Amino acid sequence: MGPVKMALIGWGIVSLAMVFLFLYQRSRSDAGIVDVGWASGVGLLCLFYALTADGDPARRAVVAALGMAWGGRLAFYLFRDRVLPPGEDGRYKTLREKWGEKAQAWFFVFFQVQAAWAVLFSLPFLAATANPVPAFTPWDVLGISVFAVALAGETLADRQLSRFRAEPANRGMVCREGLWRFSRHPNYFFEWIHWFAYVLLAAGSPLWLLTLLGPVLMLLFLFKVTGIPYTEAQAIKSRGEKYREYQRTTSAFIPWFPKEDRR
Repeated sequence: MGPVKMALIGWGIVSLAMVFLFLYQRSRSDAGIVDVGWASGVGLLCLFYALTADGDPARRAVVAALGMAWGGRLAFYLFRDRVLPPGEDGRYKTLREKWGEKAQAWFFVFFQVQAAWAVLFSLPFLAATANPVPAFTPWDVLGISVFAVALAGETLADRQLSRFRAEPANRGMVCREGLWRFSRHPNYFFEWIHWFAYVLLAAGSPLWLLTLLGPVLMLLFLFKVTGIPYTEAQAIKSRGEKYREYQRTTSAFIPWFPKEDRR
């Protein structure tokens, strides 16, 4: 099966899944499930490519395992963080108010756009599973190592933040524990690093250039779309000067030693 056909079939599968998630959203008036659908969709597309691509079988198995592990962990975290708690995530509540009576129609479009984004983000997996070079090369070993470090870092950052938020005494405070002392968004940083694993695993693939979409698109999303700008705007709204001081002293993205606040 050719890569274009695989991507189109994958798009159809995720698009249909998003229809069901949209109906779930409509029944609960909570659109946070779309984030879970996006992460799950990318992970399932990775499995689909691994089963249908023509690359080296051993590498296809490894890429499937890595993609499913990444997608499953992220989907579970998002479900626990954004779907299980009462109330709708602030981003979607704002959109619901902005769209008013046409909210459901726009949310249907929004869910389908997320399906398209899932396919676009899945293309690095397609390139890696189409790699015909016999496994395992030094590039494979390096790619798996990058994945392990990135997943461990992202998981640790999420756990440190969850533990901090669980303490009632920390309400209204800024988390500076563990990795959060060195970066305002260590979870985003390790999420970005994770996408380089597929750049390495696809070394030798005729579709290698597609792997660059992962780190490039993720960086764009984190800095310009739904990542850092929205998160920090919400943090300033809820924590005020405490968070502004955190901004002045702590690296926004790449972990580094905090600076002294001279104000």
